Amino acid sequence: MCTLIVLGKPVAAICHGAWMFCSAKLLKGKRATCFVAIKDDVENAGAIYEDKPVVVDGNMITSRIPQDLPEFCKAIIAQLKG
Repeated sequence: MCTLIVLGKPVAAICHGAWMFCSAKLLKGKRATCFVAIKDDVENAGAIYEDKPVVVDGNMITSRIPQDLPEFCKAIIAQLKG
């Protein structure tokens, strides 16, 4: 995943998936969202938490919950179209 970030390729996480960005130390200074139960972890990893259905920061796309999937998928498609 770190290689994808460096290459500018889209990376995305929904719900608890933001934990992988925490573990990879990719959130410092980035805007992001996630499932509310891991909000503190995301903020402690250096992210600027936003309670929105989808947050796009550069090539990183994050979303909160499965109900946000339509907006999440649209954001991913937009990134892939470039």
